[in-house]
Amino acid sequence: MIKTGIIGGSGYTGGELIRILLNHPHAEIDFVYSTTRAGKPISSAHPDLLGMTDLLFSGEINPNVDVVFLCLGHGNSTTFLTENPFSASTKIIDLSNDFRLQADSMFNGKRFIYGLPELNKSAIQSAEAIANPGCFATAIQLALLPLAKANLLNHEIHVNAVTGSTGAGVGLSATSHFSWRNNNVSWYKPFTHQHLGEIGESLKSFGNAVGKLMFLPNRGNFTRGILATAYTQFEGSLEDAKKLYAAFYQDTVFTHLSEEEINLKQVVNTNQCHIHLHKHDDLLLVTSAIDNLLKGASGQAVQNMNLMYGFPETEGLLLKAGVF
Repeated sequence: MIKTGIIGGSGYTGGELIRILLNHPHAEIDFVYSTTRAGKPISSAHPDLLGMTDLLFSGEINPNVDVVFLCLGHGNSTTFLTENPFSASTKIIDLSNDFRLQADSMFNGKRFIYGLPELNKSAIQSAEAIANPGCFATAIQLALLPLAKANLLNHEIHVNAVTGSTGAGVGLSATSHFSWRNNNVSWYKPFTHQHLGEIGESLKSFGNAVGKLMFLPNRGNFTRGILATAYTQFEGSLEDAKKLYAAFYQDTVFTHLSEEEINLKQVVNTNQCHIHLHKHDDLLLVTSAIDNLLKGASGQAVQNMNLMYGFPETEGLLLKAGVF
């Protein structure tokens, strides 16, 4: 058994991590740190865990845990690690954007490996620290990586993706409360979203040219999930594209191609990414679907932990979608 710690356990990603780790056969939760809820039951923030754990939120950390998950707001992980150093043997998995870019990947002598298993599996297995990818970044990269590797992203790439309200975190804002979000949809950060940097680095990691990526994110009137559609020029046939994607993902355990059109319900509450391909004239349309809190955050973090410790990649993550 490995001992795990969670920093920032009262939010959505912290709650998902707790749920997964409580049922993980090789991990136990040593502490869940919260500055606002110290001493209170975990179920006070996550009522669905009532009866599943007697853990209380802690106001102290154990610097000697085997692995620590950072579920902090973007820009806060660097400060927290500076003020609260962990032992040299503690593995770090950060769910913020602090260490995702190559220029930011070194911290206190540790290199943060970009934690997209479908791209960096071997590096993750020997890593000391992981920068967990963003949710939009995960959905978009998994849709485009096979084309990037085959040097087939030479033209403009257009991406439109919609995410659930949990992507905005637990804090209330003008665009996240029920009265505004319900029966509503809108775009935000057009062509400037913060995940573009990490997406670009991954797509260019094969050394091939990549066309301009035009990304329009949308807020959906649902709670969980991301549905992303990407299209670009593709000279081959649909069968050529299917063979390309099947070869790229042949050894992955959570990313799968669907012959049928896909929808969010088939991946929500799972660590799966489903992909569908469609050809229209000279355009290839790639649709991907993930749960933004699982494959887009906490589930992928545990997937990375499994790889780092040599556990089966699917350990604790064989979750069922609620399709009905």
